[in-house]
Amino acid sequence: MEDMILNVDTLPKPLHRRIRSDRVRVHEENGTFILTPVPKSETTNLWGLLPDGKFTTEKYLAQKRQDKELES
Repeated sequence: MEDMILNVDTLPKPLHRRIRSDRVRVHEENGTFILTPVPKSETTNLWGLLPDGKFTTEKYLAQKRQDKELES
């Protein structure tokens, strides 16, 4: 399973009350799920394509075209 970022509001209340962050990273390892609080600064640029954290379809498609050109 790939790691995912969840809003803590989606967690059951007993867990939500214990986490001092808006989001958590969910990681599965050998059948055990690990929840790690994620600082807000880490979630602003999840895609990693643009330094300002904005992700548009046009810029994504342009990046994919560039990647394909480099592969051939």
